[in-house]
Amino acid sequence: MQYSQTVAATSALRQRDVAHETSDESLITAIAGGDKMALQTLYGRHNVRVFRFVLRFLNDEALAEDMVSEVFFDVWRQAERFERRSQVSTWLLAIARNKALSVLRRRSTEELDEEVAEFIEDPSDNPEVSMQKKQQSSLLQDCLTQLSPAHREIIDLVYYHEKSIDEVAEIVGVPANTVKTRMFYARKRIGELMGSKGLDRRSI
Repeated sequence: MQYSQTVAATSALRQRDVAHETSDESLITAIAGGDKMALQTLYGRHNVRVFRFVLRFLNDEALAEDMVSEVFFDVWRQAERFERRSQVSTWLLAIARNKALSVLRRRSTEELDEEVAEFIEDPSDNPEVSMQKKQQSSLLQDCLTQLSPAHREIIDLVYYHEKSIDEVAEIVGVPANTVKTRMFYARKRIGELMGSKGLDRRSI
């Protein structure tokens, strides 16, 4: 009895280690072959990233959670269609974006981003500095929400999801030069809005 328990425990540890070492691309291949454990592993790696991305579109946690489930259900059904020209995370965000846009098109008006800027407080900050940071955070958030949806989307993908210009282009479905142009005008607009509020962009 003890031997069998030891074997079972060892097997479980090996499965966990294998899942940890398996690449996203290999997991997609396994999912295409009907491996539910591979889907579970992929979900564990990326569900938070997808949730945060969708939440910025929808500003509705419950709806965002439902959409994350839909995204991975699509992965289960469409894994064999994955082309290895991009990262799996890029593919997941592209699926999530398309679903989020479909929801927005059904709404009468689009929701603004939520919690677009977060400032980490230094424990050494005195109350005055902490208050200043909070005020800057509020002002920056207000500036970002005044950007067009297309410009907010680019800022979110580049700065919050750390995607490259080429990856953003693939997710959004526009040429890389268009992404660069939108990035330029988004940053320029943020600078103008911050200046109008008396906030130096370099202080952020």
